Amino acid sequence: MRKIVFATNNKHKLEEIRAILGNEFTILGLGDIGCNEDIPEIADTLEGNAAIKAKFVKEHYGYDCFADDTGLEVDALNGAPGVYSARYAGPAHDSAANVSLLMRNMEGVTDRKARFRTVIALIEGDDIVEMEGTVEGVIIDELRGSNGFGYDP
Repeated sequence: MRKIVFATNNKHKLEEIRAILGNEFTILGLGDIGCNEDIPEIADTLEGNAAIKAKFVKEHYGYDCFADDTGLEVDALNGAPGVYSARYAGPAHDSAANVSLLMRNMEGVTDRKARFRTVIALIEGDDIVEMEGTVEGVIIDELRGSNGFGYDP
């Protein structure tokens, strides 16, 4: 079976992608290849961050790989938190704090249109391909649900 690295340490994302791809690939996470480094996401775009992570794995570990960056884009907040979604409330990547700040920033706002946008950079051999997907929605005015992670509630 073909092995490919998903350049993430996020256990939730690994579980989801493994469930989606089933037995077609063996999906390895960063920990599986001994990469314990925190790959810096220093780009100011989702595309840039996805490419940085994929290129890092390919250059340092030699594996074909893919990496993503996902942002929650809220129209009324001019696209924020966007590329800064994971660290919206600060550098700690605290999901509860991020959601809490978002809810405070949305108080009294009537235009609640938003989307999750994901960019994936895939490196196979010497080729790099970028893919993008969006899910449109709205920010509701209360937290709901216990499944999922990040901004899901």
